[in-house]
Amino acid sequence: MKLIRQDLWLSFEWTGTLLMQFFIMALCQVPSAVIHQVEEALDEDERERLLFLCRDVVTDEVLPNVRDLLDTLRERGKLSIPGLAELLYRMGRFDLLKRILKMDRRTVEAHLHGNPHHLVSDYRVLITEIDENLAKSDVSSLIFLMRDYIGRAKTAKDKSFLDLVNELEKLDLISPDQLNLLETCLKNIHRVDLKIKIQKYKQSVQESGTNSLGHSLVSVSSWNLKEPLRNGRNKEQRLAEYHIIQKKPVKMPIQESGAFWLQPKTQERYRMQSKPLGICLIINCTGNDTEDLQRAFTSLGYKVECLSYLQAEDISQALHRMACMPQHQDYDSFVCILVSRGSSQSVFGVDQTHSGLSLDQIRRTFTGDACPYLIGKPKLFFIQNYEVLEGQLEDSSLLEVDGPAMNNEESKVLNPEPYMVHQEADIFWSLCRADVSHLEETFSSHSVYLQNLSRQLEQGRKRPLVDLHVELTNKIYDWNRRVSDKEKYHLSLQHTLRKELILSCI
Repeated sequence: MKLIRQDLWLSFEWTGTLLMQFFIMALCQVPSAVIHQVEEALDEDERERLLFLCRDVVTDEVLPNVRDLLDTLRERGKLSIPGLAELLYRMGRFDLLKRILKMDRRTVEAHLHGNPHHLVSDYRVLITEIDENLAKSDVSSLIFLMRDYIGRAKTAKDKSFLDLVNELEKLDLISPDQLNLLETCLKNIHRVDLKIKIQKYKQSVQESGTNSLGHSLVSVSSWNLKEPLRNGRNKEQRLAEYHIIQKKPVKMPIQESGAFWLQPKTQERYRMQSKPLGICLIINCTGNDTEDLQRAFTSLGYKVECLSYLQAEDISQALHRMACMPQHQDYDSFVCILVSRGSSQSVFGVDQTHSGLSLDQIRRTFTGDACPYLIGKPKLFFIQNYEVLEGQLEDSSLLEVDGPAMNNEESKVLNPEPYMVHQEADIFWSLCRADVSHLEETFSSHSVYLQNLSRQLEQGRKRPLVDLHVELTNKIYDWNRRVSDKEKYHLSLQHTLRKELILSCI
């Protein structure tokens, strides 16, 4: 009990010291040199954001730049050192807090928690955070959707999101208590993550109560505390980092190949507009089903390449050659279809012994570090593996072939922002296992899995791939109910798709 009381006392003492420091700083006028330093350190997007944040504070005149804004606030007694610290905190410029104001993030957050009267309204914070996490394509889509409300003349293509909000505010279509239109538009462009951010803001308002400008009447809510941000980044870099913060990979097991990384499903959609959509590589070591697959993926808009009757080493070399092709940078996706004899962990090709290429090695050939041309693009694998019983194997070795790797400089050129996605992101891994006796005359020489896959893709080309695969799984289950154990197919799916994927230009 004594220890707990001592900890509480230290916490109160620390908080009290911070508040006293802020009280003393609040009495100090912000020097002109500090205003000049802040203005020089902000980029164009940040300056626009700062002007927007303070629009409720200075309402009687339009201030053209940050220097005039901060100077006017100072003259009117509305800009203290803590107030400037709050603005920098809202901008995510913790480097300027430390370098110019000699403060850290923790100090400012303690002030915001303990002081119900903030310089910036929670509503303004919400809008700027939405702006910070919108891509240029998102803004373009929002501007188009808003034409029905504010007209074509006021929705020029070069407008920013904050410009758009300004116009909507003038028409009273967006305000602290009027955000339904923005919610609907964000949903329509598949930015449900930002729609949820608005809903959290509304919930915070309902729980705490706000005045007409959206200022919280209680301590700052957890929803609008800033995440740590790097210094000197442009908007695209901040957006990329935001997405990886929001989509942290979760490690999950995969039976065939050990660890795999899964990403939460979102409502965004992969770009599928290139012509062709990408390369579809078909490696068929059994001679069956190639024509149906070639027809299906050609009709979807892929450039199909077929290779037949390869040994395991040749399969490895073909995959490495494909992974290093610079043409991928012009395409929106990649497909690999592999039909072969094999084991639970590898494919054999036409080899007669257990000298195989591991399934894990196949997938790793196309991860971000090994195949930078396809970073951020969906990579689809459909594997029909006819498994040979362990007693039929003659050798226990596994083939691991290293392909040509790109040096660091090449990788930086192709992927200047490597933190955008995890190395194993955007992989769709559909593996169907069947007994090798399917290749004998006693059973059909065609794969039920591959035949149904071809039909599903041709008939449902405008539907999400994951949904099509669910239906494919049901068809396999229906087949398995009617046949003997040796005739059954065992289908599994693991994927790290971060967005919705539809295999056609729509």
